Amino acid sequence: MGRIKEKFKAKADVANGEIKELLKEHGNKKIGEVTLAQIYQGMRGITGLVTETSLLDAQEGIRFRGYSIPELQEKLQKAPNGSEPLPEALFYLMLIGELPTDEDVNHITSVWQRRSHVPNHVFAAIDALPLNTHPMTMFVVGVMALQTESNFAKEYAKGINKKDYWNPVYDDAMDLIARLPRIAAYVYRRKYKNNDHIQPNGLLDWGGNFAHMLGYDDEGFKELMRLYMTIHADHEGGNVSAHTTHLVGSALSDPYLSYAAGMNGLAGPLHGLANQEVIKWIFEMQESLGTDLPAKEQIAQYVQDTLSSGKVVPGYGHAVLRKTDPRFTAQMEFGKKHMPEDKLCRTVWNIYETVPPILQSLGKIKNPWPNVDAHSGALLVHYGMAEYEFYTVLFAVSRALGVMASLIWDRALGFALERPKSVTTESVKQWLDGKAEIWE
Repeated sequence: MGRIKEKFKAKADVANGEIKELLKEHGNKKIGEVTLAQIYQGMRGITGLVTETSLLDAQEGIRFRGYSIPELQEKLQKAPNGSEPLPEALFYLMLIGELPTDEDVNHITSVWQRRSHVPNHVFAAIDALPLNTHPMTMFVVGVMALQTESNFAKEYAKGINKKDYWNPVYDDAMDLIARLPRIAAYVYRRKYKNNDHIQPNGLLDWGGNFAHMLGYDDEGFKELMRLYMTIHADHEGGNVSAHTTHLVGSALSDPYLSYAAGMNGLAGPLHGLANQEVIKWIFEMQESLGTDLPAKEQIAQYVQDTLSSGKVVPGYGHAVLRKTDPRFTAQMEFGKKHMPEDKLCRTVWNIYETVPPILQSLGKIKNPWPNVDAHSGALLVHYGMAEYEFYTVLFAVSRALGVMASLIWDRALGFALERPKSVTTESVKQWLDGKAEIWE
């Protein structure tokens, strides 16, 4: 069965028993009350999902199995001579719920290396698209083409016992994560590097090999990919990409279909596409002001002009967080360590000092602080990746770690088909007039 898989099965058996007892004793207890505003305004704050891998705290930021990002940077394994955590180690933590040993991390690296082969028809599907296609479209098409390899789809067609669903889902998840860097790199090299593709290096870790296939063998960029893949991996279950993957998976769609659906959500401007919007906005500001290192006073005026035109400052604000996103802080620390004089990074830091006070003065914004998207582009541009349309693909590869770990747990715990109740505005009016009971 494999050592990680066996350990996961033991954990899942214990968790199943605990959840059954919880529901038996407390299944009728209310966690919270739903307001009409929440129903109409995106279900904000409604507790309705269980996601084991991470939890978002409004003050502390994301915690992966209880560990903050600074703690992960300290405790998770690093590449030889590296200082950033390996994504393999984070995946193990999310899946098993324990910090991994060196042996555990090496095992996952080895498994992903062995499973990384991508069939030729996947590349053919991507090649069928015109070059002006958005990179996220190419990427999702590649994932959909890879669905032919689904173990779960094949086992389900044979008639697998529902108690065993998690087993082929586990294999699909491991295969998918192993292959995504190859697909993403193929999209990048096809669209931006004249179809000059780079073969995988089987001696490198997952993040390092991804950097290599993209065409960046600088050790600093490899470290950036390890950090980037770790901090973007998960953000509890309510965000669009994680929730969509869970939702589609609840219909017993296989991991390839579920992940592709989630990544179509990630491609939206209000979710993962925001990282390209940030760097685009900064480039436009530099061009408008005629300088690659605008002063804080110039930035302040440009921000005011942006807000006055009815637009938002991309990269600032978060639906849950009420302080600076720790993922932003981790990237800022990386920049100050590796590229302290970089003008684009210095501009990001000047924006960080300028924007929050302006947003606070408006009195309407709960969180004027930067989120993860506010910094990542500047780090990538430093190493030469200025093709900001591709940034969401990097996010997508990273997010696979969290949503796949969660999907394995979904099937191991036998989570049901997600089917919330909806109402019409007319029924709401009748309920308000005391003429109907729509909540029962």
